[in-house]
Amino acid sequence: MPAPTSDDSALRAIVYSRGSLQLLDQRKLPHETTYLPANDHETCWTLIKEMAVRGAPAIAVSAALSVAVELHSAAAFPTAAAVRDFVVACMNHLYTSRPTAVNLGEACTRLKGTVESAAAVPGATAEHVKEAVIADAEAYQREDLASCLAIGENGAKALCDAVASRNGGTCPTQIRVMTICNTGALATAGHGTALGVVRTLHASGKLAKCVALETRPWLQGARLTAFELAHEGMPRTLIADSAAAFLMARGEVDACVVGADRIAQNGDTANKIGTYALAIAAKRHGVPFFVAAPTTTVDLNIASGKEIEIEERGSEELTHVRGTMVAASNVPTWNPVFDVTPSDLIEGIITDRGVGWNNGGVVDMKSLLSGTTSEAAGTPALVVPAGYRDLDEQGVKQYIAEHPRLASLMGKAPVESWTCHEVGDGNINFVYIVEAPGSHGVVVKQARPYVRCVGESWPLTLNRMRREASALREEFAVCPEHTPEVYVYDEKMSVMAMQYLRPPHTIARKLLYTGSTPDFFGPHVAEFLAKTLFMTSRLASANDEAFRKLASENANTEMCALTEQVIFTEPYIVASNNRWTTPQLDADAAELREDVALHAGIAALKRKFVEANEALLHGDLHTGSFMLDLEHQTTYAIDPEFAFYGPMGFDIGAVISNLLICFFSQDGWEQVTGEDRSKSREFLLEAVKAVWDGFSSRFVELWKQREAERKAAGEAHVPASDAYMRKYMRELRADALGFSGAKMVRRIVGIAHNADLEEIQDADARAKCERRVLALGRRLVTNARDVVADDDENGVDALVAAASALRG
Repeated sequence: MPAPTSDDSALRAIVYSRGSLQLLDQRKLPHETTYLPANDHETCWTLIKEMAVRGAPAIAVSAALSVAVELHSAAAFPTAAAVRDFVVACMNHLYTSRPTAVNLGEACTRLKGTVESAAAVPGATAEHVKEAVIADAEAYQREDLASCLAIGENGAKALCDAVASRNGGTCPTQIRVMTICNTGALATAGHGTALGVVRTLHASGKLAKCVALETRPWLQGARLTAFELAHEGMPRTLIADSAAAFLMARGEVDACVVGADRIAQNGDTANKIGTYALAIAAKRHGVPFFVAAPTTTVDLNIASGKEIEIEERGSEELTHVRGTMVAASNVPTWNPVFDVTPSDLIEGIITDRGVGWNNGGVVDMKSLLSGTTSEAAGTPALVVPAGYRDLDEQGVKQYIAEHPRLASLMGKAPVESWTCHEVGDGNINFVYIVEAPGSHGVVVKQARPYVRCVGESWPLTLNRMRREASALREEFAVCPEHTPEVYVYDEKMSVMAMQYLRPPHTIARKLLYTGSTPDFFGPHVAEFLAKTLFMTSRLASANDEAFRKLASENANTEMCALTEQVIFTEPYIVASNNRWTTPQLDADAAELREDVALHAGIAALKRKFVEANEALLHGDLHTGSFMLDLEHQTTYAIDPEFAFYGPMGFDIGAVISNLLICFFSQDGWEQVTGEDRSKSREFLLEAVKAVWDGFSSRFVELWKQREAERKAAGEAHVPASDAYMRKYMRELRADALGFSGAKMVRRIVGIAHNADLEEIQDADARAKCERRVLALGRRLVTNARDVVADDDENGVDALVAAASALRG
């Protein structure tokens, strides 16, 4: 089947929903984007064998899911044993499609173990066994994505450390990385392995350029890696395989990172043919050479690369190009698909569990996987710091009692009188409210080493709590009136204890969509945005080096990757996560996938999101991120777990989009409740103006204060003129409106929707409001300056007028 026209679709090698599997035909890239159904194991075997799907992790995930889909659609099995026999036969056959790739063998072994265990349960039914296999195949896909994200973080640090060791302990601000074949999103369940490391470097502003080798004879580097790099807007150069050594000799390569199809116990690595030659060239020129792969690629059953079976393919791949013979006739050929790089040429092997470093010419993979090597770096899946323990409600009370600062907040009440309730309603962390008679109380948040809503099968870095605590402290330092105070951050326990915003503090979103009109809200949000964004920006920083260091230290790769997926990619393609009011918005959703101008707009916004490290962002700011006390007129911003250094317009646009969504929802609420919501509509549009006008005036005021401080201190500094400030703010306004449009679109057709609209039970009434949100969102994404012109001196009045006009 043809793929959606959006370029983003080409980065989804595997499109799965229960009962359906489509695989991107990578043989036709980059000229044609076609998805092929793979709804049974036999079809999947053929697609793997014929290279339609490639990359060791993607092959394994595809094989597992093909069996899951076949089981889902199959006629009833008579017994649990019949399901077991069927699955075992499928996995045995699938393994023969590409035997060099150890991930495939690992997936086959795992699913066979799952089905045998499920079938052995006393009284097990055929349906029970089928469900166990399907669920495990789906978990395998999720785990591969989590693994790739961990590899990216571990690898980015390893490459920078290795480059620094060759430069007197200092790593350049940005590094030049060379890679071979394709190891990105197209070769995995997402993000990638070796190319995932490159992605992570790029997201943190540390990538100067990625040099991609063309990778003969299938040209995966030219067709696929170059395609991914171009799509992501990463700096890139494509070269012939034979040019790699010469480029190193010119001093234009800082590090190499490649993937792997099988890694032996001693670190010998089988990978795409040409990898061995690249490693030799790197060794000769003093360039650190890394392998990046999930732990599932490691085969501890083989001692060295001598035991790795090397697949050979037919001569036509060498003698023909697109069916035309280019070689002399009757010439014998030798066409190995892989070669083996000895471990003594490898600086380190990057995995989801850390980095195994070369020690005496060997990378001890067995020790790395067992966690016994001192050379390991990074956080293994579900491996936690010494002293860490999961907290339950009783454990939280004990934890507070043991910390004098926290215990003092509970007053003199005995521990036995304290109450503790777990109130987290999200997918990520555990949140506890602890109160005592006569006390202010405290909130305790703990990150577990996995996604809460999934469990241990989806590991997640504990660093996210450090990032959230760090962001809250940064925001509190510059805007304490609108940021809750962090009392304690305990890295060992991945715990943050913070100010409890007691009732009547209430989440702003429900107050707003049910008709409340707190006039203080817009000005408070404007003040929060102006202070937190300006004071953490390069404009306020003491020097550029200090700013770059902060931006690097606050990289939030996993959360940013999730944002890129759900905001800038999925709403514009066919994606299993997408949902909308159907059938009312079916045609509207289809239009999004066909709108070329819209795709160009979202691609530009995605590039801005990835590349612009302007200030510390909250990262997920919306009307659900603010708590209000209507009686005392206070506003607090909460939950910055997505915080990172990025484009300021992203946070501003997020707030504006939510106010506009709430504005459009009022017609639906008016229809279903019979209430007059005209006052609410007027308030929400005024709030949009209050946010931008208040933010922009306060931001410029802070900027001028900083300029005066620099002048008084005698700093060597070129002052910003009023004309430059006006130009800067116009560009920032356009960014904010563009990101606002992206947020509006994703809240209508993406994975996460707003209660403002979602709670309207009348589908027709809801869809009418949603269609207006989409209409404005599409205009803003396509060209925000078409809504509010650059030379418009009236803030966002034109945006408010455009929103009003859509109501007719």
